[in-house]
Amino acid sequence: MSIRGLKKKQPKTFKVKVITMDAEMEFSCEMKWKGKDLFDLVCRALGLRETWFFGLQYTIKGMYTWLKMDKKVLDQEIPKEDPVSFRFLAKFYPEKVEEELLQEITQHLFFLQVKKQILDEEIYCSPEATVLLASYAVQAKYGDYDPNFHEPGFLAQEELLPKRVLRQYQMTADMWEEKISAWYAEHRGIARDEAKMNYLKIAQDLEMYGVNYFPIAQNKSDTDLLLGVDAKGIHVYNINNRFSPNKSFEWSGIRNISYSEKELTIKPLDKKAEVFKFFSSQLKVNKLVLQLCIGNHDLFMRRRNVDSIEIQQMKAQAREEKARQKMETQRLAREKQLREEAERAKEELERRLFQMEDEARQANEALLRSQETAELLAEKAQIAEEEAKLLAQNAAEAEQERQRLEITALKTKEEKRLMEQKMRETELIAVKLVKESDRRAKEAEHLKQDLHEAREAERKAKQKLLDVTKLNYPHVAQYPPHSPADTRDVSFDKGSVKMDLKDVDLKRLSFEIERERLDYLEKSKKFEDRLKELKSEIHALKLEEKQTGLYSHWNEVLGSLDRSIGNAPSWMKTFGAGDLLDMNLRKPFPAYPLNATSSCPCTNKNQHTVPVEKSTFQTNTLVASNVGTGTRKQIIKVQQHDSDVIYI
Repeated sequence: MSIRGLKKKQPKTFKVKVITMDAEMEFSCEMKWKGKDLFDLVCRALGLRETWFFGLQYTIKGMYTWLKMDKKVLDQEIPKEDPVSFRFLAKFYPEKVEEELLQEITQHLFFLQVKKQILDEEIYCSPEATVLLASYAVQAKYGDYDPNFHEPGFLAQEELLPKRVLRQYQMTADMWEEKISAWYAEHRGIARDEAKMNYLKIAQDLEMYGVNYFPIAQNKSDTDLLLGVDAKGIHVYNINNRFSPNKSFEWSGIRNISYSEKELTIKPLDKKAEVFKFFSSQLKVNKLVLQLCIGNHDLFMRRRNVDSIEIQQMKAQAREEKARQKMETQRLAREKQLREEAERAKEELERRLFQMEDEARQANEALLRSQETAELLAEKAQIAEEEAKLLAQNAAEAEQERQRLEITALKTKEEKRLMEQKMRETELIAVKLVKESDRRAKEAEHLKQDLHEAREAERKAKQKLLDVTKLNYPHVAQYPPHSPADTRDVSFDKGSVKMDLKDVDLKRLSFEIERERLDYLEKSKKFEDRLKELKSEIHALKLEEKQTGLYSHWNEVLGSLDRSIGNAPSWMKTFGAGDLLDMNLRKPFPAYPLNATSSCPCTNKNQHTVPVEKSTFQTNTLVASNVGTGTRKQIIKVQQHDSDVIYI
């Protein structure tokens, strides 16, 4: 046969697109195919054997209807499209999903359809029930909850709750996800098929589950009622209340359902009961209602009759499949448990391995640290030994220093005591020196007065001598007067004049006064040299005794000395308080040989004694000779001892 002949014998076809709840399929149908042929093709493609629940739905002029099985596809009022679109949906709902839905594909298709109806709000569900159903839907899709895998946000793209529920509560998507995840975590261990069946078990108890609603009216003009058809019977609702029917007709109580154009009549089985009549807006609605009633009634009767061989085989296969799935689930659960235990054991071994490695690392680090510590301790021990030696040496030096300081402290105390004693003695000496200076000043005044009187007497004697000489020896007056000594010599050489003793006493008195003045100047010079020496010694000692409290006492003493020196003679005023401050009081005063004889005409004949104490006591007595008509003795005694106290 030629190729052209084969082309002529090939039947004409048209394209059909069938949309299921989770897939789209395209088929090429022959022109003569009936609705049942296309339906069987789709069921074979899906592997579906429970075909009596499903049908092919299409929409024409805004109204959905079902493809009739006994008529050709092209003879029905299908959309004029290429390809022609149909939706493969559940047309009838079981009374008990757990007993009637045997195949897994049947359960899956029902699950998807009921879920979509709840999300599209075709079936009303309370918010609490929607959250529970959503958790079962997540369990059916993702399996057991794993916090490591199912991190927050994994349900962000999933549509799990009706928009009505989302609008009803002021909750964020994260809050809804947290609530759903809390229920989802409790479904751990439930298989996916079991989760879908649990979803359908909850959904079949909802008031609007499996009900097809149609607007009707008891009068031709009004449409104020709803007619509902489901697996249990026919129900009449108010238009605003789809939950509680006003009137219900169970399939077991209905004798006949018929329609005439727009009028539909329900005759109860009880002949005495009232016949219910209602009107619909279109004839097609009545036909659709009649089809749903017939199909649901047939299923109602089938459930109550003995199962056919095919149903029995399917139930047996379903039981075997459930048993197999149960065993498989148990095996998987055991394997999962063993795997989890193995993973836990592995994690424990890894943890122990990491712990041992960490302990080994810490032990190595500790060993290294101990070695470093040992080396450091050895160095520290060596340093400590050196420090111990150094400390021992320092201790010995400190002990020597302590002993030296003790000796120094003792010396300092002794020196302080001696210094205080010398200060007291110096105060007494200073007071006595002031008194002596006053006395000497008065004596000097008296001596000056006496000298003046003596010179006046000498002048008068000379004048008298000249007068006598002119009278007795006029030739002598020719010579000019020279000096008293010359006059004396002349008078002695001549031997002619007897000199008056008073002139001789006058010369002697002048000689004694001059000699006493020279001695006094020499003593003053020596005393100044001693004071300078004391000044240098006190300046050196002042640094050592700066911490003591004697400094203030010296200031007081020197202040009293300054006040006393203000009344002293001129040779003592050359030394100020600052000079006396530097006097070295620790050394004894030297013994001065104050040997001098003086004779002066004084009215009183008192004896003045200057004792100077020293270890070797010595006394020098100076006695002046008689002068003039009276006699005066001046005795100066110098005594010197270790205490270096001078009494004048």
